[in-house]
Amino acid sequence: MMPTSPSLPGGIDQEALLAQLRPLCWGAADILRAYARGEQPPHGFAAALTVADGGSGPVTAADLAVNQWLLQGLQASFPGAPWTLLSEETAAGMLQAGQPLPAEWLWLLDPLDGTKDFLLGTGEYAVHLALLQRGSPVLGVVLLPEREELWFGLLPQAGPEARAEAGEGAADLPFAGSAWRENRSGERFAPQLSARRRTQELVLVASRSHRDTRLEQLLAALQLGETRVMGSVGGKVATILRGESDLYISLSGRTAPKDWDMAAPEAVLRAAGGAFGHADGRALTYNQGDGLQAGCLIASHGPSHADLCQRAATAMGRIDPTFAI
Repeated sequence: MMPTSPSLPGGIDQEALLAQLRPLCWGAADILRAYARGEQPPHGFAAALTVADGGSGPVTAADLAVNQWLLQGLQASFPGAPWTLLSEETAAGMLQAGQPLPAEWLWLLDPLDGTKDFLLGTGEYAVHLALLQRGSPVLGVVLLPEREELWFGLLPQAGPEARAEAGEGAADLPFAGSAWRENRSGERFAPQLSARRRTQELVLVASRSHRDTRLEQLLAALQLGETRVMGSVGGKVATILRGESDLYISLSGRTAPKDWDMAAPEAVLRAAGGAFGHADGRALTYNQGDGLQAGCLIASHGPSHADLCQRAATAMGRIDPTFAI
């Protein structure tokens, strides 16, 4: 399976970029697995202190260690590259409300997605890394440390202008891309999206904790099949990529997920032939100044996406007419 050639900054070779990302990601996996087990982390990072000891606690220590490892690794591997690096850990000092970052090329990093699951020891946490061009993902990486899975998704650049020209169906455009997962040996495995088509047999993947009355009402209206629970957006999307589930729905407002929660999983899923967007058909947009991904967002294996979006939009009009989907 030959990867698609996405648009990349001048002077950045695709294979060279992937070759640098692999050891950086597996290094991040080793760091997180060590913190999760209370072991000494590799690469010179300090062991976590508990909050009672006056330290930062294992989650913050893991966040900061992976953040430093990946950001410094990208900077060292590609000095002078014309991109900006933004992570969940650096956002507070870089973002100003209503002001997008002035960057054509932007990396988005979530060093630890699925904090509650990391603490609970379920193993359902992930690392997200995505490269955007003019606000649209062209490369997504989702690392699942405990499963030893490294997912890549490559998309040809399709910025806001191209998507706007496509109209309301932009979120479901069949952009030609390539997606695969690798193990530590570098073996590649293709996505295995499910063959389920009828709404009543579609499998939903949902959060254990991020559920409210509106979401329960929406799910009842959609009349789906069974529900699986999974931590991390990347973990949820990976279940779609493996064919274990068919869709994921995020329903939120002011406390919505952030850009770094969604960009990498979106890129991988769309590159695999799935779809990810708003229930009204709008594509996800990034670097808008607030970092929020609010609304009714639906990720799916693709074939039933348009119907699911239409039914969800209609249902939300009844459930909460004021909700901006």
